[in-house]
Amino acid sequence: MRLIDRYLLRQLLGPTVLAMVALTGVVLLSDSLSGLDLIVNERQSPVVFLKIILLGMPQPINMILPIAVFVSALVALNRLQTEQELVVCFAGGMSRWRVISPAIRLASTVALLALVVNLWVQPLSYRALRQVYLDVKTDLAATLVREGEFTQPAPGLTVYAQSIDNKGEMHNLFIHQMKQDGGATTYMANSGHIAKRAGATVLMLENGSTQGFSARGVLQYLTFNEYPFDLGQLSDPEELIHYKSSDRYLHELFYPDLQQDWEKHNRKALLAEGNARLATPLYNIAAMAMALAAILGGGFSRLGYGRRIAVVAGIAVLVRIAGFVAQSASDANVWVNVLQYAIPVGATAFALRSIFRQRVSRFIDIRKRPIHVAPVPA
Repeated sequence: MRLIDRYLLRQLLGPTVLAMVALTGVVLLSDSLSGLDLIVNERQSPVVFLKIILLGMPQPINMILPIAVFVSALVALNRLQTEQELVVCFAGGMSRWRVISPAIRLASTVALLALVVNLWVQPLSYRALRQVYLDVKTDLAATLVREGEFTQPAPGLTVYAQSIDNKGEMHNLFIHQMKQDGGATTYMANSGHIAKRAGATVLMLENGSTQGFSARGVLQYLTFNEYPFDLGQLSDPEELIHYKSSDRYLHELFYPDLQQDWEKHNRKALLAEGNARLATPLYNIAAMAMALAAILGGGFSRLGYGRRIAVVAGIAVLVRIAGFVAQSASDANVWVNVLQYAIPVGATAFALRSIFRQRVSRFIDIRKRPIHVAPVPA
């Protein structure tokens, strides 16, 4: 019997892994297309682009896991049933639970993996992602100048560079700065680059001139070989990272610091997110149970199970939508969090009931079937 269990598990494991890899590839492709703005407009390196794509994967993976389990289980179970391998298992004396136990164990393993991702991998990954976004936002070399364009990185400041080489060197720079006292200053330089001077970030201008009018209308003109233009006005040294509910660990969701205004006003939303982290892995078990019900929930059919599979697939979609609705409604009412657990558990129970509702006697048991030998004529 253990040999048959391992065989059934292998038949389910292969399509499950394949479906997970395929759906993950689709998500990666979708995120990469939407993230091309980082390279085109923000002038970030491919390493930063790849880091953002990979760090944002935990939540999409948790969403596609039940889909992968459901689709792969349907494919594998439909083949096993069509080729009458499951019929042979039942005819050999295996109970329904013994036949479906490899599938349930596989779904439970996937659910445990999803729980680990929800509780530890996702918060760790998303916190690192927030730091990367902050670094991109404060990347002065990328936000200050765009090649061949007039940009305004700060109020009263206009910057233009004719070209930027691969080393980050800017050529033919033009900077116009309006001052608070009403004066204005214009800087022109042959080249420039971002540098650090005395711990401050500056734009080092080379071989240029500066001219401007003071508040009294006096023209001031100066030529220089090297001039450090202060960029302190473009950066906020006290800017902090704010972690959203998806970035927090479970204990931070259930026990937030209510002395903080944001946590106090979003207490119910944090609680809903915490319960969703614990409840969403259950949809993997529910998906496997519904796939089993689609194939084993009725009698054997030589014409296939297309209609039954379509009905169960529709029910599976409605169950997952109901889960999203319950999570959203939990932001306003704490007691609705009970539905986040009740929906996948109820779907699992309903699916298992449809599998076990028939009597075992409907299946042939060759061990109990009497064998009649016809007499040989003389």
